Amino acid sequence: MSDRLAPFIPVCDAVAVLLAPHAEAVLHDLSTGLIFHIANAYSRRRVGDASLNEANISETLEADVIGPYGKSNWDGRRLKSVTAVLRDEKGNAFGLLCINHDIDALSGLLDQLTAMVNLPQTAASTAPLMAADWRETVNGAIGTVLSTRRTTLAGMTAEDMDALIATLDAQGIFGIRKAVPYVAEILKLSRATIYNRLSGVRQRKKSEPETTR
Repeated sequence: MSDRLAPFIPVCDAVAVLLAPHAEAVLHDLSTGLIFHIANAYSRRRVGDASLNEANISETLEADVIGPYGKSNWDGRRLKSVTAVLRDEKGNAFGLLCINHDIDALSGLLDQLTAMVNLPQTAASTAPLMAADWRETVNGAIGTVLSTRRTTLAGMTAEDMDALIATLDAQGIFGIRKAVPYVAEILKLSRATIYNRLSGVRQRKKSEPETTR
């Protein structure tokens, strides 16, 4: 256990308790590139999972607070996030404390909560945090498909599933290690089913006539 990150565990837990059940707090260890602690983990990440931040991110972090910025959860729900950069006495970054707030849960409340729901445009400073996070790409694709087809994860048809798998395949997601288990967990399907549907999607794509230009 990192002695430098351990004192921030109660901070994460306090934020999660205060904003429960609509917020999770995550501690990222920049020395290992792994999640050190996570409270109210509704993003389905776990301690020890890769943070998936940009390589050598600690050398590019200038601001102490990054955000708020928008993200998507695995089920397509909108998140409003902010990241605090944790530094040592010399100013070197050794960790990140990220808070992800589920704003879809607030969208139906009174007008005075509008300011909490509105998301600013993604700032350039957030790019290193999300550059390598293929899970964010998966989450965003799920949200787009659900919105376009006006459905939910629970209400997805076989056609919806294939449309989502085709979208993810077009983005190269299935070439990433651990992507299939992640997608299978979200869709509540077996890995074999994912591979079978992926094979079917690819076969149908090959049989489609080329577009005449």
